[in-house]
Amino acid sequence: MTDAATNPTTATPPSDADESQVVLVAGAGGVIGRHVADEYLSRGTAVRGLSRRPVAGARWKHLAVDLLDRDAARTGLGSARDTTHLVFGAYIERPTTREQIEVNSALLVNALQGLEDGGAPLRHVTLYQGGKAYGAHLGYFNTPAKERDPRLIQPNFYYEQEDILRAAAARRGFDATMLRPEGVVGYAVGNPMNILMVIAVYASICRELGQPLRFPGTHAAYDALYQVTDASLLARATVWAGSEPRAAGEVYNITNGDQIRWRHLWPIFARHFQMDYAEPQPVLLSEAMPQHQDLWQQMVTKYDLVPTPYEDLAGWSFGDFLFRSGFDNVTSTIKARQHGFADCLDTEDRFLELFEELATARVIPPLA
Repeated sequence: MTDAATNPTTATPPSDADESQVVLVAGAGGVIGRHVADEYLSRGTAVRGLSRRPVAGARWKHLAVDLLDRDAARTGLGSARDTTHLVFGAYIERPTTREQIEVNSALLVNALQGLEDGGAPLRHVTLYQGGKAYGAHLGYFNTPAKERDPRLIQPNFYYEQEDILRAAAARRGFDATMLRPEGVVGYAVGNPMNILMVIAVYASICRELGQPLRFPGTHAAYDALYQVTDASLLARATVWAGSEPRAAGEVYNITNGDQIRWRHLWPIFARHFQMDYAEPQPVLLSEAMPQHQDLWQQMVTKYDLVPTPYEDLAGWSFGDFLFRSGFDNVTSTIKARQHGFADCLDTEDRFLELFEELATARVIPPLA
């Protein structure tokens, strides 16, 4: 371990903690990275969280490193030279496929190179992918999608990153695992790419306006099968992958393990928010919801909510995309179960629990 100036913060180690692990979570400000860092910390593992901005409330040591700058990455990662496990959740959105590939490949290359230059004794890297690996962003794809399905001819930054990681792992002798969640739900301050927050803020505003809760997407999406991945479950899968020998070099779909139809859930959401329910009405959230920013600020004062910038609360365009995806989105989780990760959650129950957690934390108004 390094000296106290660079030693990552740790929780009190439980009896089964692996004290030889030092975990670096890249993208610790996102919903995935934040939950992974907290999960490792709860198990007594030494954790550092890497992001460009500090993460509010984090109990682990924060590294402010710009991974797009090769020199800055090399310098910044010098204080993480004892890293044994890299969890890579950093991501930058870009408008074109080519730009996505270039910028997100650079993030990974600079992170790996920076750790190598510092002499980090890297043993494992976890990389996150998603439904785009199967073409979920393009339209219909064969379901249930399996990890052995062939790649698409369409270029994809997931493919590029995986190839970069596998080549580095073969050269340097560490293991790598790729995890593919879908529709990750959980809360992290300032991370709006999250369908949980889209629904919670949309429902809260509709209730404040005295309107019923309506599904704002298409009828096709209302009836299609969908799935989500709870961020806490994904964090547990990450910890498992980092220490499971069978996970070395493998790709795993990680979801809650069930499928949903929005048709079944939205009336349940309405009852939970103590609202009337009405039939779906397609509305572009990205056009409608920014108009209610002033109302939300009034709600922050009225209900003593956490003062989060409105643009950081919910990704309305992300909601539009999901609520207009009129095809089944289902991936098989059999491989992960066969290899030893059998964790699962009831998605309906978990949504309601998360709504309660958001209200208790005063992120949204009280539900009662």
